[in-house]
This record gives sequence, structure tokens and C-alpha cells, in this order.
Amino acid sequence: MYIDKEDLDELEFPQLLAEISPFAYSPKTREKILQLRPMEIDEAELSLKKTSEYLSSFESSNAIPFDEYEDIESELKLMLIENYRLENAAFIKIKTITEQIGRLQKFFPTMPETFPTLLEEVSVLEFRKEIIEKVDKVFNRFGEVKNEASPALKGIRTEIQLAKKAIQENFNRALTTYGQSDFLDDIRETIIDDQRVLAVKSGFKKRVAGRTLGISKTGSITYIQPDSVVKHYFKLRENEEEEKKEIDKVLRKLTAELAEFQPQLWRYQVYIFDLDLTRAKAKFGELINGVLPKINHHKTLRLKDAYHPLLWLRNKVENKTIHPQTLTLTEHNRIICISGPNAGGKSITLKTVGLLQLMIQSGILVPVHPKSEMFFFEKIMTDIGDNQSIENHLSTYSSRLKKMSGIIREADANTLLLIDEFGTGSDPELGGALAESFMEFFYDKKSFAIITTHYTNIKLVIEQLPNAQNAAMLFNEETLEPMYKLEVGQAGSSFTFEVAEKNKIPRFIIHSAKKKVEHDIVNLDKTIVKLQQEKFEVEKLKSDLAERKESVEDKRDNLQKLNDQLQQKLFNFQKLYEEEHRKLQFGNKIEAFIDSYTKGKSRKDVVKDFVKLLEQEKFRKLGSDKDETKRLQVVKRKITQQLKKEEVIEKIAETNERLEEKRKTDRAVWMKIGQRVRITGSTSVGTIEKISRNKVIVNYGTFKTTIDADELERI
Repeated sequence: MYIDKEDLDELEFPQLLAEISPFAYSPKTREKILQLRPMEIDEAELSLKKTSEYLSSFESSNAIPFDEYEDIESELKLMLIENYRLENAAFIKIKTITEQIGRLQKFFPTMPETFPTLLEEVSVLEFRKEIIEKVDKVFNRFGEVKNEASPALKGIRTEIQLAKKAIQENFNRALTTYGQSDFLDDIRETIIDDQRVLAVKSGFKKRVAGRTLGISKTGSITYIQPDSVVKHYFKLRENEEEEKKEIDKVLRKLTAELAEFQPQLWRYQVYIFDLDLTRAKAKFGELINGVLPKINHHKTLRLKDAYHPLLWLRNKVENKTIHPQTLTLTEHNRIICISGPNAGGKSITLKTVGLLQLMIQSGILVPVHPKSEMFFFEKIMTDIGDNQSIENHLSTYSSRLKKMSGIIREADANTLLLIDEFGTGSDPELGGALAESFMEFFYDKKSFAIITTHYTNIKLVIEQLPNAQNAAMLFNEETLEPMYKLEVGQAGSSFTFEVAEKNKIPRFIIHSAKKKVEHDIVNLDKTIVKLQQEKFEVEKLKSDLAERKESVEDKRDNLQKLNDQLQQKLFNFQKLYEEEHRKLQFGNKIEAFIDSYTKGKSRKDVVKDFVKLLEQEKFRKLGSDKDETKRLQVVKRKITQQLKKEEVIEKIAETNERLEEKRKTDRAVWMKIGQRVRITGSTSVGTIEKISRNKVIVNYGTFKTTIDADELERI
């Protein structure tokens, strides 16, 4: 993609990158963020998906296990030098970055649907656990070389410990002996060059055998290392030198072993840098409520509730309101011409669209409504603000013409043009005519453009072009305040006299100016204002009606759901009533058995009648099911036989239609008000009270219910 540095500056892209870079862990990543530029669509889409997935981890409890790290780029270059030895801290950094890769490779597969792109990227890395094992074999958790790093080192450190113990014991013995002889000063001992020494009174120094290491400033104390300690001290120093040599040998060996994994470690480093960049973008996206809109591969741009991110951040700090903008660019609506009063938000709208386009093409999430759509341009060219050049002795108009010349050479069907105050800087009539020609040229080139202007002739040209639209920044005539809302589809007025009045220009001057302006121009401006206001009111009314319609539909749906629930409850109640009625009848029969038995009926007869009743209940429950099963088996056999014949489906359909027609015909005969009916399979009998199409209200005496006519059978 092509975009000039000057255009990047006009759209405040460097300032945006400066807001993102502090979120990176590494200084190198921060520098890379500051150098970000728009990418090819495939690369940008990949970056956007990764950033969006990472952002989702902030919005849920699925925190990605990625922490601060130190880069190992210099170590990776040095380890390839023959017989080179890395420093202790370098090995810990290599281990840490390898552990990061291991944690990420375990984490992302647990949620493949949430992090598909991030999972795919980390999966291609070859995790080498041996790197961690080799470092752990040499270093402990404090970054110190272990005794077990080599057998020789273990032996040397054992001798060091013995020498230190001997020094301690012999020094304490000498301290006790000479202390009892009153040869020592009150301080008794001190430390010189990390060695314990006796503080001997200078008058007794010849009576204390040992190595003199110093004298006090007054000369009254001589510092002596006892003879019994000296030989052990020199042995300790020899062992410490041997220890250094052995550690050096161990670390050179470890460096050579890790150098075999240099290709994998290099890929780890590249991946971690990229993940750091992705995380920084995601943190910034969280700050500005950034989202990933739909990315089109056809030329359709639909921005809904789009915010300028830098202005949003500034206004948030100052607790000010920011107004989002909504607009659409397609192949059938390539150019939008925004008019309206100064300080009404025209330039901010241009910068918002331009900056959001740079962000999305650089893989950065944008603060828009999630249902927004964007596509990629090959060139973005701007002319926003005062480009007067003192060094080149160019006026504002000359400077803008020079820039316009470059735009004309480069503009094509894949270019987005953002031009502020289009055509200004010269004689209104001549400049307006030149601007009109520029507009026709860009239109013929099929370029996409958003421009702002105060020229009436440009607004009129836009009205005549089928693939271009006028738009206005709304202005409140009553308060004389800009509304910062973009209204697409209608040209706006510059409100020259109204803004002058608001800024306390004397009214007699404004009236004088109005008299000097051609009558038709004033009328046109008033007409534009009136049409704009009327359109705004119509749109507001339309929006209110749409909301009311939606509200009514929601209420209607809720009422329908409530009605369905009530019908279901009535049906369930009826079923419950029938079941309770059956149980009551059964209970009455049991009560009758008890009464007859109490009145003297023989036990045998009572049991016989009771068994008969049980058989009847059994037949009621199982008999009908058995008959139905047999009937279904017979039907199934017949159907299986019929399926072997040709045109069986058509015959079944015809048969079903005839049966349904017969049922409807029969039902039409007996389905009348007053007819006694019951629900198929039920024992409760009610009377038809009302018939409405296929719905029937049945009165059961204690309650009523509405049911489909198909579910009823007559008594």
C-alpha cells in the first residue's frame, strides 16, 4: 500500500502508534510498533484476527499465560561463536522464553474455538523440552551453578567447604588463646579483604605469629592473620580459582549444547516478539473499545458509530462528550461531500475515516460498531489543514495546488481521497470552477473520496452525479451550536451570518453584509437550512415510529407467548382434572367394597369383586396399548409391502388427502354449538360453546378451554 509520510502525519498516525507502544514488554517491540505501516490485506487480516482473539482473553477469565520477558537476540548470535561462553543470566533468559512457549502450547489447545489463529501459530513451533532440562541440570532456581553440574565441581566445592571450616575453627582458637593473654584490643577482631584478622595491640605484635595485613590509623592496632589460618586460607584461594575454571568449562559446554537448538530458539524469539506486538495492540483495543469489523474483499465501507480514537482518549481524560459518525462508501456511492459551519466537525470526520482506515490496514482494531464493514485501499491521499510553506515561499493556495497535482497523478479506482476545504484559497468563482473540474476528474477516475467544502457549485455538482452524495454537519439554529452529527443525503449551509452573530459581530454589520450578497444566494442558503432542518425532523419522526413499531411487535409477541402458555396450562389442568376424577371414581369403588364388607358381605365375594376391578384397570391401561401396537404392526407390514410397488408415495398422499377430506366433511356435519364432545383419548365430556375457524371453545361446566377442532370427537 502507498501512503506518503506527510499524509500519515496529517491523519495523526504516528501519535496513535505512540499510544500503543507503551503496552509492549520489550523495547524492541515498542520500536517496531512506532514503525508500523499499512500491510497487504492477507497479512493485516491475520494480525487483526490474532489481536481480536487476544482481546477476548481480557473480556473473559481465560487469561493467556504470557508475561514479561527478556529478548535473547544477542545471545542467539553469540552462541554460534566457537568455544564461546554465555553469561549466567543468558541461560536463565533462554530457559524462561522456552518455558513461555511450553505454557502457550499447552494453553491454546484447551480453547481451540476461542483462539483458533493463535493456536495455529504456536502449533507450528517445535517445543524442545531438552533446553529447559539442560539448563536445570546446571543451574538452580536462584540462577546459581549447582554442585552437581560436574563431578569435579562437586569435589572442589567440598574442599572449599572444608577449608572454610578449618579457617573458622583455627581462627576461633587463636582468638580465644590471644584474648586470654590480653594481647588483643577491645574490638578483638575485624575484616580486611574479606578475611577475619586479629586486632592485636601493637606492643604485642611480635608475640603473635602470623601474617600482618594492616595497621590502624593511630598505629595502636596491628591486624594479623594467625599462622594456623594462613595455610588454609591459601588452600581456599587455590580451590576458588579451580572452581572458577571448572564453572567456565561447564558453561562453555552448556553454551555449545544449546547452540544446537539455535534455529528453534530463534523461532521462539520471533514468535514472542510478534505475540508481544499482538498483546500491545489488544491492550490498546481494550482501551478504545476496539473491535474487528467485517473485512470485505469487495468495495464496501460501512462505518457505524465510528469514533476518532485519539479524540476519544483526550475527551475521556477531560470528561467531554464525543460524537460518533456513520457513513457508507460503495462503488455506487464513491464520493461524499460534507458541508456545514466551521468548527462543526467536518475535518474530524475526515480524519476519523482516514485514521480508522490506516489502523485496520495496519492490523489494529478500530472503535466502531461491531456490524461495521471495511475494505482495503491501495492508496490513501490527504489534503487536510494549512500547508503554507515559509521555506519554499509558497502560499496556502499554491501549496495546496502543488499537493493536488500529486493527487491527480496518483489517483485511481483503488484510492481514498480525503480533502478538507476543497477548492478554497483563491477567488470564489475561479477557485470554485477549478475545484469543480478536480471533482469531475476524480469521479471519472472512479476514486473514493470524502471532501468538505463551502462552495455551492460543488454541492450542486454532487447532486447531479449518480454515484456521489452530499452530507451535512448538523447545526442547531436556535442555540447556534454545532451538533457534530453527520447527516448524509442533504447539503448543508455554512451558517455564515448565524456563526458571525454567535461570535458577537454587531448586527448592523451582519445586516449590511446580507444586503451586499446576491438575493438568490441568500435564498438558496435559507432553503438549504430549511430543507436540512425538515429532513432532520422527518428522520427523527421516522426513527421514533420505527422504535414504536418494534415496541408494539415485541408486546404482541409477548402477548402471543402468554396466550400460548395459558392455553397449555388449561390443557394440562384438564388432563389433571380427568386423572383426579378417575382416581376419585376408583376411590369411591374401594369405599363401596369397604362398606359392603362392613355390612356383612363375605370376604370371598369382596375379594372377587376387587380382583375384577383390578382386571378392568389392567385392561384399560395395557389392553388399549396392546391393541394399538398390534394395529401399528399390521399397518407397518402393509406399508412395507406397498413401498415395494411403484407410485406408492403418491397413493399414500392421495389416501391421506381423501381421509382428511372425509374427516372435514363429517366434522362439518356434527361440529355445531351445543354438540357434546370430548378430547380424543379422554373421558371428560363437554359442550361446544363457540366455533371460530378451526378453534373450538368447550365448556366443561366448571371451566372452559380452547382447542383445535381436529382433536375433538363427538359423543
